[in-house]
Amino acid sequence: MKRKPDLLWILVFTFGLGVVTTGYAQSFLERKVDASYQVAAETAVQKR
Repeated sequence: MKRKPDLLWILVFTFGLGVVTTGYAQSFLERKVDASYQVAAETAVQKR
């Protein structure tokens, strides 16, 4: 007889997946913002 996964383990897995996904998304957005600031700063320096 197979046991169904406990609701607790499903919640733990979902929460862990959410934490990993959020961390990845934040690091991706931070790299994107840093790159745009770097391009803007280089453009401002070249205009002087």
